[in-house]
Amino acid sequence: MIPMSNGGGPIIVQGDMTVLLEVDNSLYSEARDALAGFAELVKSPEHIHTYHITPLSVWNARASGIPLREILNSLTSLSRFPVQKHIIDDISDLASRYGRLRLEMDGEWLVLHADKTALAELVSGYSGVNRLLDKPVYRGFRVDPDLRGELKKVLLDIGYPVEDLAGYTDGEILELSLLETTRTGNAFRMRDYQLEAVDAFHAAGGPRGGSGVIVQPCGAGKTIIGMGCMERLQTSTLVLATNTTAIRQWRDELLDKTTLTEGEIGEYSGARKEIRPVTLATYNIMTYRRRNDGEFPHLKLFRKRNWGFIIYDEVHLLPAPVFRMTAGLQAKRRLGLTATLIREDGKEGDVFALIGPRKAAMPWKELERRLDSKSSMHGDSSENAP
Repeated sequence: MIPMSNGGGPIIVQGDMTVLLEVDNSLYSEARDALAGFAELVKSPEHIHTYHITPLSVWNARASGIPLREILNSLTSLSRFPVQKHIIDDISDLASRYGRLRLEMDGEWLVLHADKTALAELVSGYSGVNRLLDKPVYRGFRVDPDLRGELKKVLLDIGYPVEDLAGYTDGEILELSLLETTRTGNAFRMRDYQLEAVDAFHAAGGPRGGSGVIVQPCGAGKTIIGMGCMERLQTSTLVLATNTTAIRQWRDELLDKTTLTEGEIGEYSGARKEIRPVTLATYNIMTYRRRNDGEFPHLKLFRKRNWGFIIYDEVHLLPAPVFRMTAGLQAKRRLGLTATLIREDGKEGDVFALIGPRKAAMPWKELERRLDSKSSMHGDSSENAP
């Protein structure tokens, strides 16, 4: 382990883009919160925490609005030693790639636009990309809308993330509102950071909203954020969660804090097969099949109704078959909720390409600070305690 002391900056940036953070340093909190925006926490033993800056972590930072200069300023100002030039160059190159390719609708076709003709020619030269492209247009190509998800995944794999501005279908209308007083009689309103997450996902209904991942610490009220997004979108919603306990918690929260009725909420699990305007399903039932080489019969649930919105709870646990189905559902609005973007199977890229980039994230210390500030101003309120 590299020895560190309290003198100087709290981080050491290594040549492989691993970042070591010293806990026993007066600038630890500042560095930890800065790193959370553009690096992934790998391990956190008592004295030295290890982060890794990856292409996805940089692209997620750019997608959530963190400028390149902020990333570089954080690294250089908090580092114990000068940051190597090749690291600055690599991060700058990665950051510059986000947004150079865009997907937009043109009538019945998608169009993949590049910011320069040379880039359009470069990406079309990859066989995995070329087979998904149709007629060339100025600085780009027409694309079959059914190939939207597959194209985004392939382009991400070759190092060019697509900014998807092609929009979404509205889905079946569903009117619902959040209550100011819950059905159990408590005052309720969303906390400021939850509203900020909803705003970031929705993006005022513009083309940059409607798909992405909200990363919040455990206990931050991610279900509340999901319900806030449902209220904004006013459309039929499919919620996928890890198990029956989780979907019944969703049901209890929806019935307690929204105008939805029991008849509008269905459970699709091993025990029940209800399909209603809001349907709560488990990952287990979606990936059930009789034989290892058989079909997944319950994946048909994705097509059973004109869903306008799909919520993936604990998206870091999303099974591979659901990823494959999601690739063909890119015209549906999609929200991933999680406390971490790290997956055991290494498919973080699939989350980025098929669910969407990170739209909002909050370090646990910032959440703690906000909650402490709220409590000191208002006392122990009953509103939306996480």
